[in-house]
Amino acid sequence: QSELVASGGGSVQAGGSLRLSCTASGPDHVAIGWFRQAPGRQREGIACISFSDGNTVYADSVNGRFTISRDNPKKTISLQMNNLKPEDTGLYGCAGGSPTPCVYYGGLVWADFASWGQGTQVTVSS
Repeated sequence: QSELVASGGGSVQAGGSLRLSCTASGPDHVAIGWFRQAPGRQREGIACISFSDGNTVYADSVNGRFTISRDNPKKTISLQMNNLKPEDTGLYGCAGGSPTPCVYYGGLVWADFASWGQGTQVTVSS
């Protein structure tokens, strides 16, 4: 069974940057994705990377500002978040265990993730 642990959250002012890390244990993953959930809103997938070929997928809301990367030997996925906005505030976590790669649909990132890690809080003030 997979375990995913996210870290690196914090509080920044608008326009600032944060870098999140996700460490995945257990069986090899086809892809690892980042999701977030703001208060009163549904969880949404925002970025995903394939372990095999490094292909990336981003939600419209973060494309051009966030960058997802991988370190295969360490099974670590990073999410570099630049030019943060107050609407980026939320609980960020990583997920894995999908049998297929992530897809982009309707402005968001989707995958049949089986393993979900606990989140790390990101707060962006104006």
